[in-house]
Amino acid sequence: MKYNGLSDKEVIEKRKKYGDNGLSRKKQDTFFKMFVETLGDPIIKILLIALSIKIIFLFKDFDFYETIGIVLAIIIASFISTISEYGSEKAFERLQEESSKIRVRVIRNSKVVLVDVSDIVLDDIVLLSSGDKVPADGIILEGTISLDESSLNGEAKEVYKSSSTSNKVYRGTVVYDGEALIRVDAVGDKTFYGNLASEIQDKEPISPLKLRLTKLAKTISIFGYIFAILVALGYLFSVVFIENNFDIDKIVATISNGRVMFGHILYALTLSVTLIVVSVPEGLPMMITLVLSSNMRRMLKKNVLVRKLVGIETAGSLNILFTDKTGTLTKGKLEVIGLYLPNKVFINNVMELSSYRNYYDLVIPSLLYNNDSVYDFDNNRVIGGNITDRAIMDFIKMKKGDEYKVTDKVSFDSKNKYMISVVKGANNLRLIKGAPEVIINACNTYYDANGDKKIFKNKDEMFKKVDDYTKNGIRVLALAVSDDVLNLRSFRNVSFLGLVMIKDEVRKEAISGLEMVKAAGIQTVMVTGDNKNTASALAFELGLLSNDDDIILTSDELAKMSDKDVKKILPKLKVVARSLPHDKSRLVNVARDLDLVVGMTGDGVNDAPALKKADVGFAMGSGTEVAKEASNIVILDDNFMSIVNAILFGRTIFKSIRKFIIFQLSVNICAVMVSLIGPFIGIDQPVTVIQMLWINMVMDTLAGVAFAYEPPLIEYMNEKPKKKGEHIVNKYMFNQIIVMGLYTSLLCLLFLKLPSISNLFEQNGGHLMTAFFGLFIFCSIFNSFNARTHRINIFSNIFKNKAFLIVILFIVIIQIYLIYYGGEVFRTVGLSLYEFNMMILISMTVIPVDFFRKVLLRLRGIKGGV
Repeated sequence: MKYNGLSDKEVIEKRKKYGDNGLSRKKQDTFFKMFVETLGDPIIKILLIALSIKIIFLFKDFDFYETIGIVLAIIIASFISTISEYGSEKAFERLQEESSKIRVRVIRNSKVVLVDVSDIVLDDIVLLSSGDKVPADGIILEGTISLDESSLNGEAKEVYKSSSTSNKVYRGTVVYDGEALIRVDAVGDKTFYGNLASEIQDKEPISPLKLRLTKLAKTISIFGYIFAILVALGYLFSVVFIENNFDIDKIVATISNGRVMFGHILYALTLSVTLIVVSVPEGLPMMITLVLSSNMRRMLKKNVLVRKLVGIETAGSLNILFTDKTGTLTKGKLEVIGLYLPNKVFINNVMELSSYRNYYDLVIPSLLYNNDSVYDFDNNRVIGGNITDRAIMDFIKMKKGDEYKVTDKVSFDSKNKYMISVVKGANNLRLIKGAPEVIINACNTYYDANGDKKIFKNKDEMFKKVDDYTKNGIRVLALAVSDDVLNLRSFRNVSFLGLVMIKDEVRKEAISGLEMVKAAGIQTVMVTGDNKNTASALAFELGLLSNDDDIILTSDELAKMSDKDVKKILPKLKVVARSLPHDKSRLVNVARDLDLVVGMTGDGVNDAPALKKADVGFAMGSGTEVAKEASNIVILDDNFMSIVNAILFGRTIFKSIRKFIIFQLSVNICAVMVSLIGPFIGIDQPVTVIQMLWINMVMDTLAGVAFAYEPPLIEYMNEKPKKKGEHIVNKYMFNQIIVMGLYTSLLCLLFLKLPSISNLFEQNGGHLMTAFFGLFIFCSIFNSFNARTHRINIFSNIFKNKAFLIVILFIVIIQIYLIYYGGEVFRTVGLSLYEFNMMILISMTVIPVDFFRKVLLRLRGIKGGV
């Protein structure tokens, strides 16, 4: 053996000095740390502040049940969020472990042994052959191989390397054909692959949802504190001035009585904190967690693995999507799309070819035997050969029989640009294929579709055809044949057979997917390593280029522009050709500087930094481990339509959150107004603490489940994306929250104080307060139907959310049970059928009120929704 490789002792020394071939990965946070981080949610922060105030200042009238309610809301929301994200990360880790279990052949102690890819060390001698993934950066010592480097440069074409020419190979690339020995010169994080992997450890951008929730939290805090101060001052004004009839002596006496005044101040503080607690939508963190985690499971069934919960919602907020071409918009696999014969005949498939029998007998041996690959009929796949050979073999799907035998050959290389095989059998032939400029110029004759040899006069026309195909993103290969089998490399007496058209086919679903993304108001920019002509042709085929002012740039042109100039042309940018890895990261940064929500799709190592920097990164499931590590979402089936589904689910989630906010803030306004006005009109405790626990459960947990399963409607993809700085509560929502909040507040106060309503119920035995408890719950139930759709028909798409119907039915059953069997615990007595019906009818008035609100908005020409 020419190479002895490293000894066991040398391996240990190399590993100790230079490290092994493992890639550093950011250590996953512990469950506890992730749990603590969820407490940083803006709404949860308000709840924690309110909880602290209750514990510290309200020790005298400590409200145990309300406090427990807040604690449970915080714990449940944080726990569900943590367990969902932790579980998702664990599933992703298993996915990464499975994809990285690779064994490699190396020479050690003068023997060829198999070792794990992570056990390779510097100066190891690695054996590479067809199908192997290069395990580390290295230098070719001997042999010639063709490589797929699309994971690094995005181009789906083979690159030829040998010890005498381009001899550097990189980790993560795949050997198409040939054999070689390489000496490893970089391992682990020091490889090109590893350097990119370390770059993706950057801090992730703050999600649009978190920004919006922060704004909402600040708004709620401001209004909550203002109302809290007003209610405290109002109460003190009432007990100090109004109750003393503005008598100066009595006022001074009240203020001078420290014990009495301390009691008034403490009660005023109690009212203030109660108001703050009531005003905070404590169910919102729990609902957001529920809607994100439930949709994460639904999306997994659609081959979308969500690594970060907020990644789903962020996908729905995208303004611009930078997408890789190879393996994302195209299949990432070269395919023969047909043959072009010299007499202007186009052949689509082998069946058509067989109708030209004489020509068939010439061209099939050329395609089958001048080819290093074979077709495996047992497994329905092509084995061996370079990417071009494999595409041709997949086109003909034939077995190499005994009719011909290859006796001599010249392998393809990038210098000669041709391959020759000599076959002997039924006919002795020298079969040639290669670059059109080499083959066509060498041919003086050609075979037509009937198999007749003719003088080749129209070479210029053939070259024009080649140029036309090339401009349309098609790779062209020329075929020729000669009966001179003695002069292997001679191009004398060579006859032209035709052209083979090969293309990295566009995914059909990508075209319809891009149309949907365009309808959704999301700008798509294709970033590819292809040349400008090929990229332009592909963009036209995909429908990316549709206007005369659409812009295509090359990497060189982009590099000459300042960020300021790029920002100006970005809205019209559609394609970046000949792109380099740093172009993608730069484009993401420029778009984010414009305050756009940025998405990036990709599968290669070269995509990883941009995937990490984008607001949401989509990695293809067949892509590299580094790309998946950098992403928020992994598209397991490599289907562009799955990205569209992620966007649709993201928009649905945001709408579900907004619907829940309408519902809960409407109820909260009612609770705040009753708490604010109640003490001044003789209503000290309209609901008990136990009743409030049930009300909180209805408003928070159960309503959260109900709204979490809203259906993803395709009509959402016809809406423009929300602006990054847009408030989570829009004008339509504000209108509905205020109108319905104030109406239910007025309804509750009139229910208790207006004789014409209160006289409907028996005055003794607690019937009125039981009916009020029912009124509050049923108003919330009927208002939930109003909140879930902006349509006049409140039952629109209702059966697509079965969870909503089940939850509402459950609440109704429990509420009826509590009314009749709650007893002293819930301060309820059984209502008569008449009283129950009147309570339901009064509660139902929220439906016609919201109906007229919606109609009025439409009459005023105000279109809206969540």
